[in-house]
Amino acid sequence: MVAVKEPTLTIIERIEDFIFDEKLWINVGFHALKILFIILLAAIVVRIGKVVIRRVFGIKLKGPLRKDARREQTLLRLLENVLSYVVYFSAIVAVLSEFNIDLKGILAGAGVLGLAVGFGAQSLVKDVISGFFIIFEDQFSVGDYVKIGSTEGEVEEIGLRTTKIKSFTGELTILPNGSIAQVVNYSVKNSLAIVDVTIPFELGVEKVEKSINAYLAQMAEKDEDLIGTPRLVGAHDFTDTAIIERVLAETKPMRQYEVTRKISIGLKQYMEQQNVEIPYPTLVTKSNDA
Repeated sequence: MVAVKEPTLTIIERIEDFIFDEKLWINVGFHALKILFIILLAAIVVRIGKVVIRRVFGIKLKGPLRKDARREQTLLRLLENVLSYVVYFSAIVAVLSEFNIDLKGILAGAGVLGLAVGFGAQSLVKDVISGFFIIFEDQFSVGDYVKIGSTEGEVEEIGLRTTKIKSFTGELTILPNGSIAQVVNYSVKNSLAIVDVTIPFELGVEKVEKSINAYLAQMAEKDEDLIGTPRLVGAHDFTDTAIIERVLAETKPMRQYEVTRKISIGLKQYMEQQNVEIPYPTLVTKSNDA
């Protein structure tokens, strides 16, 4: 019986020594406080960093040389994400070092694993790199109207791997960023609305042109989509019975369709008020990328 009890007492004594070891618990508490401090410091750095980034972009948005707000917001979110990844990764490394874990071995293994994944998923790496440069170079942003290959529509979402485009009829197309080779962005430059007005010879061209110019000057004061006053270019073409006059109007990006409709309907109504009957204007629209 004595031979059995002695090992039991030894185990109990070891447990008691472990539990009541003052130096051990001081050491554990010290490391716990350091880990808690690292986590809190990382959270504070991320929060302060995001505030600084938002204020910097807030100043740019209020400045006279600011870019489109959508592009600023896209880059803002990207920088916030990069900040979070870098700070939290550094915090994890610092926490692991407190447990005396060999970080060199982990980083070396991660490098080898990353190399293997890179060879096995080259298309994924290509998509991510392409997505980064799309955002970094502001090739297009959320809300822009673009044409990529045979896909045309409004950009719904931009990620580091894929881009989502919603067409005019509602279809959502998801494109891998690595497949995007050429982009036509209709939302970067101002657009151009073109309206052709047919004037019968018997009405008197000079009289009608004066009425058209008067309406265009009046419209420019009311329509916020217009950039400057629309111009009556003059004779564009002829038929056997009429002359075709062309009106050009510079508009905000992608507002040429709405402005064209307003000019054509408004001009028709205005001419009727002036007792001038003309055929309904012919509508032509295009984007001005110059």
